[in-house]
Amino acid sequence: MAEIRDIEVVVFDVLGTMVDEPGGLRSAVHEATRVPDAATADELVALWQRHCEREQECVRQGLRPYASTEVLDAEAARRVADRAGVTDQGAIARLATAGRRLPPWGDAVAGLERLARRFPVIGLSNAGRTALLHLNAYAGLRWHRALSAEAARAYKPAPEVYRLALDSAGCPPERVLMVAAHAWDLRGAQAAGMRTAHVHRPAGDPPTDTDDFDGRFDELGQLISALTGGQAAADRGSGRVTRGGGPGHE
Repeated sequence: MAEIRDIEVVVFDVLGTMVDEPGGLRSAVHEATRVPDAATADELVALWQRHCEREQECVRQGLRPYASTEVLDAEAARRVADRAGVTDQGAIARLATAGRRLPPWGDAVAGLERLARRFPVIGLSNAGRTALLHLNAYAGLRWHRALSAEAARAYKPAPEVYRLALDSAGCPPERVLMVAAHAWDLRGAQAAGMRTAHVHRPAGDPPTDTDDFDGRFDELGQLISALTGGQAAADRGSGRVTRGGGPGHE
């Protein structure tokens, strides 16, 4: 496997890349609506996602003032409730906070912990500040820093969102690696000068033949091996001692 070299900071997308957003929404929709079959639940999740994607695009195009994902999720929850005939206000209110309770992918928690022993790791998410705080706690994602696009009052792939990560990283963009399951996200990072790596997820946006990312990986462990192998080689060449010790401490 090819190594990814000369990286100082690793930045991760969160929604869909580190947590199973569709799966978490599906569970929340089932709980709130009690729909009898999976197909109907999937239709309601698709309704939710279409609303949020459309409204985020309106924000990006200047057709709507910035509204956080918590506002958009509350709107989406109301749409889902109306479609499903749910009138219980408590159930609707809980559904509106579904974005705080998204389960991590199976390799996310351990992989992040392993990588954080070698590199500063940053979460960069379109999720609003409060939603991101609760989501990270729920999923067990431990970042060195977690950044919400709300700080830029924009949504990825707007360049000002990636600038949040680059300003925090404090190193040249070409030494910052953006990791995502969404090719559109990585294209936005490339436009900001960042290096890029795609990790496959079931609900991600796959690369096209014309995408030129630094790496494409089937799971997080492959990415970590590519990064830590390159880092170990650099350390041997410079005589530095890698933080974390030796074998078995990556």
